[in-house]
Amino acid sequence: MYAAAPLASRPRRHAVARPRRHAVARPRRHAVAALGALLVALLLAGCADSADRPIWQPGTGGGGTGAPVKTKPPEVKTISLSATGDIVMAMAPNRMPPNNGKGFFDSVKKALAADLVMGNLEEPLTVDTGTGKCGANSTRCFQFRAPPEYAAHLADAGFDLLNQANNHGYDFGPKGYENTQKALEEHGLAHSGAPDQITVLDVKGVKVAVAGFSSYRWSNSLVDIAAAKKVIEKAADQADIVVVQVHMGAEGSEMTRVRPGTEMFLGENRGDPIKFSRAMIDSGADLVVGHGPHVLRGMEFYKGRLIAYSLGNFAGGGNSLSNTGRLGWGGVLKVSLKPDGSWGGGTFTSTYMDGNRKPTMDPDDRGLGLLRDLTKLDFPDSGAQFTDTGKISPPDRD
Repeated sequence: MYAAAPLASRPRRHAVARPRRHAVARPRRHAVAALGALLVALLLAGCADSADRPIWQPGTGGGGTGAPVKTKPPEVKTISLSATGDIVMAMAPNRMPPNNGKGFFDSVKKALAADLVMGNLEEPLTVDTGTGKCGANSTRCFQFRAPPEYAAHLADAGFDLLNQANNHGYDFGPKGYENTQKALEEHGLAHSGAPDQITVLDVKGVKVAVAGFSSYRWSNSLVDIAAAKKVIEKAADQADIVVVQVHMGAEGSEMTRVRPGTEMFLGENRGDPIKFSRAMIDSGADLVVGHGPHVLRGMEFYKGRLIAYSLGNFAGGGNSLSNTGRLGWGGVLKVSLKPDGSWGGGTFTSTYMDGNRKPTMDPDDRGLGLLRDLTKLDFPDSGAQFTDTGKISPPDRD
């Protein structure tokens, strides 16, 4: 497993250990609940012994005068998590962003800020390994790559964890995949998405487990739901909060709708988004962050947990991703969760990819408008509710 020092107490960026070296243990959730029940019982027993004795404030003359003490209930701590959709910073060696990527995320740094900042890294950070997936005569083949030093741009933006479970994670083979992990670790960034990998981080004293899924062999399987459930059940035993990062669904500007059933793209099984996401929550996940279709999709609450079916395109440096129409719209999802994983609030902030495909704040809130419409269409009963400022809340009944 992957364990890191508390984000609130460690330097913002530091070298981190590779995953799966050791597990971070924690009491199971039902054990914590049982302990709480025992404490309540003991308190009630104590109160019964002194039910007829009022509690007084200390008096000045020892005569027992004063007002009854009013105790303030303890506050329930929450932590904030933010997430984005697809991130491509460059298409090395020839299609690079201005200023070699410096300041690439400046427009959105404030929107990203959270106790744990996550993104879907849709490209390897590597030198050319000589094993690119697109041959000389390939058609409809896209391979992405940014220099390893571009990990610094992600760190500067405030990211803490990047997901590698997607169709471009292996664009330059296993060596490119390993180089990406090394580049991230050298800049204090965690990563998730490898088979059986559960990345556990200590966030302000709350253990958060992140697992990445896709339909490809270099990640936890999106298609094998039974195997995916075991990963999440294991994660729930190791952490207080469990987050799923998942690359799912068919691609394209018209693929904004979420419907029951398996989605196919170019002959590939891209999973059954609804069935998978709900199964993960049934198994112990507290938040599902989807990406993959390159467009925004609706959000729903299932058993009190949020499922964001796709956060769309966030960045496409080197003109790697189209910014035409809704393909250029994305956003930052930010949620607050309590240590038991329950909902504490959330927001969606609209972004778009500018002419250089850099993520940029969208004053017209086009992404939010599309998200609200899609949510109403696809999840009329369980859909998230959005205010005009992007505040997210559960439906009256979920």
